[in-house]
Amino acid sequence: MVGDRLIDTFVELVRIDSPSGAEAAVADYCARRLEGLGFSVSFDDTRQQTGSDTGNLFAQLPGDEPATLVLSAHMDCVQPCEGVEPLVGSDEISSAGETVLGADDKAGIAAILETATRLVESGRPRPTLRVVLTVAEEIGLQGAKALDAQAVNGDLCLVLDADGPVGGIVIGAPTHYTFVATFWGRASHAGVAPREGRSAIVMASRAIAAMKLGQVDEITTANIGSIEGGTATNVIAARVFVTGECRSLDSTRVEEVRAAMDTAMSQAAQAGEGSVDIRWTREYVGFASAEDSSAVGVVRDACARIGIEASTFTTGGGSDGNIFAAAGIPTLVLACGMRSVHSTEERIAISDLRALADLVESTAVAMAEARP
Repeated sequence: MVGDRLIDTFVELVRIDSPSGAEAAVADYCARRLEGLGFSVSFDDTRQQTGSDTGNLFAQLPGDEPATLVLSAHMDCVQPCEGVEPLVGSDEISSAGETVLGADDKAGIAAILETATRLVESGRPRPTLRVVLTVAEEIGLQGAKALDAQAVNGDLCLVLDADGPVGGIVIGAPTHYTFVATFWGRASHAGVAPREGRSAIVMASRAIAAMKLGQVDEITTANIGSIEGGTATNVIAARVFVTGECRSLDSTRVEEVRAAMDTAMSQAAQAGEGSVDIRWTREYVGFASAEDSSAVGVVRDACARIGIEASTFTTGGGSDGNIFAAAGIPTLVLACGMRSVHSTEERIAISDLRALADLVESTAVAMAEARP
């Protein structure tokens, strides 16, 4: 322990193993902390949908003012995240190098717990606080998709789950589609009867070659994630699996790109005298907040109160914020200062972790002081 409550909380959290689907230990830690502050804590019954060993955590503490601030983060981490050994330096916290650090998203959780503690200890007016900690975020936002959106309802929901310097406010995130395609051809001996075969590999390759991939335009991307199939070098492949995705900040544009990828696969299969089964999944819907929206204004003012420069940006990634915003909840995703996430080089500056807690507290105070 370093004797700094916020840092100690963060270190304790990252040392608790919580890969996607095994978040119960972190959930228990957070529930005890929040109950000790007077929050009512509950868990939903979504384990069957998410595959987790616990439900999403919900906690609420009534406030003094007619406003509700929702604070959200996710409890799971990407692998390798078991046996994390955090290295606490003079200015930053990093992983010892064998695992991720888990600042994504335990920096967000630590800031939420610290904010709640400060507000309770200070006794100053506060809005009603709702805390929503989700499971299985890293494997497709499964916890957020399964929960009852009414439990997240409030005047403002802050999702603490973006990289970049504290003060960054995500005002736009994409609509995201994924697909699994199965190309069907006809198997035949590649040396004895090559004319009788219909190669599914050739079909898939031609389809991919016909697609515009990578940075399609300034706000749109597309990617092929995997291709797998065939059985032996002397057998013309009868079946190939292809996975991929497309995403865009423009909901119309993403549909155009999806249709183009779909057409490329269908035409390639037809040209190869085969067939293809394409199954698309809309992972989440994009959201956009205006620069001059009241939600952005609240966070900008909160930044100014504590001397942090606010900045807005859009992202090509998704978060639980996409799910909450799609449910009509005023939602912003905040940068948490974490760097090199999803890698063993992950780290966070101690000053950023402190600034994040200060910003969340400042936002709560600003909402309490605002009069209807």
